[in-house]
Amino acid sequence: MKTSTNELNRREFIKTTGRIAAVSAFAGMAIPNVYAAGSEVVQLALVGCGGRGTGAARDAFAAKNVPVKLVAMADVFADRLNSSQNELKKLGDGFAVTPDTSFIGFDAYKKAMDCLKPGDVVILATPPAFRWVHFSYAIAKGLNVFMEKPVTVDGPTSRRMLQLGEESVKKNLKVGVGLMCRHCRARGELSERIQAGEIGDILLMRAYRMHPAVGSFASGPKPADISEVAYQIRRFHSFIWASGGAFNDFYIHNIDECCWMKGAWPVKARAVGGRHFRGSNVDQNFDNYSVEYTFDDGARLFLEGRVMDNCLTDHSSLAQGTKGFAVISADGHMPSHAAIYKGQKRDDASLAWAFAQPEPNPYHMEWADLLDAIRNNKPYNEVKRGVEASLVASMGRMAAHTGQEITFEMAMNIAELAPGLDKLSLDGPAPLIADANGKYPVPMPGMNGLKEY
Repeated sequence: MKTSTNELNRREFIKTTGRIAAVSAFAGMAIPNVYAAGSEVVQLALVGCGGRGTGAARDAFAAKNVPVKLVAMADVFADRLNSSQNELKKLGDGFAVTPDTSFIGFDAYKKAMDCLKPGDVVILATPPAFRWVHFSYAIAKGLNVFMEKPVTVDGPTSRRMLQLGEESVKKNLKVGVGLMCRHCRARGELSERIQAGEIGDILLMRAYRMHPAVGSFASGPKPADISEVAYQIRRFHSFIWASGGAFNDFYIHNIDECCWMKGAWPVKARAVGGRHFRGSNVDQNFDNYSVEYTFDDGARLFLEGRVMDNCLTDHSSLAQGTKGFAVISADGHMPSHAAIYKGQKRDDASLAWAFAQPEPNPYHMEWADLLDAIRNNKPYNEVKRGVEASLVASMGRMAAHTGQEITFEMAMNIAELAPGLDKLSLDGPAPLIADANGKYPVPMPGMNGLKEY
């Protein structure tokens, strides 16, 4: 996929830092293809045992094309680890985690990965701000990786992850990114049809994700019995440094699938948004966003996001071209109900093509594709695309939070939100400080230049 006619020179942005110098030392070492054409079980370690990590581990088993076994787990919080283990024990013989391979704490990720051998797979499912820290260690250990999205939340970590991605390619590591819609067979065929011109030139795309509050979107005051760092990590959707907030975490799929159909990333974004019914919540999120993304050829993507109770719900992505109209997703991530219509109306009389139901589960397909690449030593590395999708999401968030027009290049260069996360500890200073009333700084468009808060 192209970025723009003013193609970004990634190497101008990528600067080696002391934190990843150790990884660079491994760059020339090719990792043996441990599992090629064999029947050996691929071992897994799970780092980040919340709902998303638990689901990713479960999906690895559901792929069924390569035998896998979960042998180690790690989390900062004991209750999250225990809850995940209770759920994953239902996998039966595939669950091989013992008390000796269960780890808690900020260095637990290293201990879990140390249980694997080169060619095994680590699942990285912690809040995305920590992705570069954990990915660095996985590369040094020669591990294949499945990492959840988003993979970055700002420009400096995007540059860092792009370099790490290059290092992982040099070592022939297979890396999947949890943008599972890219592995949806229905959307894949739709993309091919759009690129073949079946709806003509795309002029406009629309994406909607409007639903009640979910996850840790909204957070009340910090309890007295938990540290500030622990609180912000547990409630990561509420804090922009940890997750990119609700915007990056919730909207990245719609943004990514639309850009896939367009075959390009947008070059700039402008946006509005606001906070309405916040009550005693202390989180940093807006509860509604409206973004206009512009592509280099002038086409537009309009994203409407809202997290409010008792309002109209919609979770869909649509593309309108000079010759027709396409449904990219109709009601959530799966099934997509991908279809093409003649003209611009979505009705049965205008239907030109629809993917046959039932659709294969994309959460399973992304694992089937990754494991197939590991087994058969196929080139497979989604880091660059995952970083770019994450940065495009950050463009829209930054535009809404600052009140400025944000280009791809600007987003890549705006300051890091939480430097030094490889040195963070549960009892140390937090990346964000509350005021005397226990409330955190919130975005104030037009007030802070290019700073979000």
